[in-house]
Formats: sequence, structure tokens, C-alpha cells
Amino acid sequence: MSTAPDRHPDAASAPAPAPAPDGAPPADVPGGGDRDTTGTAAAGAPRRRRTAGTGGATPTRGRKGVERREALLDAAEEVLVAEGGPEWTMRAVAAAAGVRLGHLQYYFPTHADLVAAVLERVLRRSAERLAPLLAAEADTPADGTDAADGAVREPRDGEPSDGPAARIVAGLLHEQEDARLMRLFVEVWALAARDATVAAAVRGFYGDYREQVAAFLARRRPELPEEVRRARAGVFVMLIEGASMFRSGVAGEREPATDEALVRTALALLGP
Repeated sequence: MSTAPDRHPDAASAPAPAPAPDGAPPADVPGGGDRDTTGTAAAGAPRRRRTAGTGGATPTRGRKGVERREALLDAAEEVLVAEGGPEWTMRAVAAAAGVRLGHLQYYFPTHADLVAAVLERVLRRSAERLAPLLAAEADTPADGTDAADGAVREPRDGEPSDGPAARIVAGLLHEQEDARLMRLFVEVWALAARDATVAAAVRGFYGDYREQVAAFLARRRPELPEEVRRARAGVFVMLIEGASMFRSGVAGEREPATDEALVRTALALLGP
């Protein structure tokens, strides 16, 4: 991890470029020639300080620098969704963003930095969408009809369908109607199958997701043993996330009958 100040990428004897305003790349950073970094920094790529937990190098100062970085990440996501992992190269992202390779490498010196930044943003946005749903307090007490040992029953006819659990399920299933988002997650899962670092981040995201569901159950069904709440939470996450593959058109198509059964099963896990 380098903490050295920025140097001219072409010659050690060249003077360091003056800092650019708002995090813009120095004017003399070259286009990167024919180099396309994958996993390691290319010779000549400017070396930047890293900020822990931000997903890759972040040479941004001020609003414009943040906007440029976000625009590059937008382009990276579009390439990932449109072309898939094998075509997700630094050069392809730079072309999609309409910038030179050196400009992209200023913000993300290596392909690994770019992958980390895209993954961090994708998972952070999903966590931000999940949090309001799963943080909702149970505004009505459970009726106690589930057995104390946690046996799952389906909601009876006539039970309210607009309570906290129903809103959570409806919100999560509605998100699956976003075809682009679903394709993005399919590509993230594929990356996780090949990259241990990506896999660890994905497992962390789903672990947090499960803990939030378990916390909702603790508020909603405090009489259930903790191990039962955690088991229900785990099955709920598997059910909803597995369903996304079929409901999004990736592995199947949405069907009213299966959607109805899916909702009833999910509500049974969360309680009435």
C-alpha cells in the first residue's frame, strides 16, 4: 500500500504535477498506452493513497472529483451488465465512459480496485434499500398462534396483508422487477464464484441481511428461541434471493400462482 506522494508516471526525474482542482486527474497523466491492468497496477499508473473501506483507490477531493468517480463507476456497471464479467476490462470501461485509460487508472489504478469499488457501491445501495424495510417496528403484536418451538404455519384466511411482514415481502419482491439490478447481481454472484475477495464481501452482505431479518423477528416474535429466529431468517433470505433468479427472467418467468405461494411461504416465516 503506497503512501508516497504522486510522481510523474513516465520518468522518475520529472517534476511532480501540481495538484488538480477538485480531484481531477493531473493534465500530464497519459492515456495509458496499450496497458490494461488486471489485478496489479500497471507500470506508469499513478500511485494513490487508499482509504480503508471505500472500495479501491479514491483520489477525489471536492464535489467534482466525487462526481467524476461516480460517473466512472456508472460506466463500469453498464459494461458489467451489458457484456458480463469476461469483457469487463479496464479498457472497455474507459471506452464506455468516454475517457482515456490513464484517466480511469488515476481513480482506479488496477482492475481489482475497480471491482472493489463497484462491488462496494452495489452492496451499499442494496443495504440502504433493505434497511428501512427491515428496521420497521412491529406495530401490532403477534397473536401467539405459532407454536413456541417455532413451527411454521401459513397465515390464515382473513389475516391482515398490510402489516410489517407483508410490507417487507412486497418491497423485496418489487425490487426484483428491476431487470437491470437483477442482471447486475447475477454478474456479482458470478464474480464471487471466481474471486475470494468478492465472495467474502457478498457473504458479508447476506450475513448482515440475515441479521436484520432476525432482528425484525426478535421484535415481532420475542417468544421464539434465538436459534429458531436465526434459522427462519436464513431460510427467508434463501427463499427471497433464490426466487429472484426465477422471477427476473434469468432462470424463469414470473407466474401468478407461484408468486402467491411464494408470498404465503415468506409471510409464514416472518409470522403474521
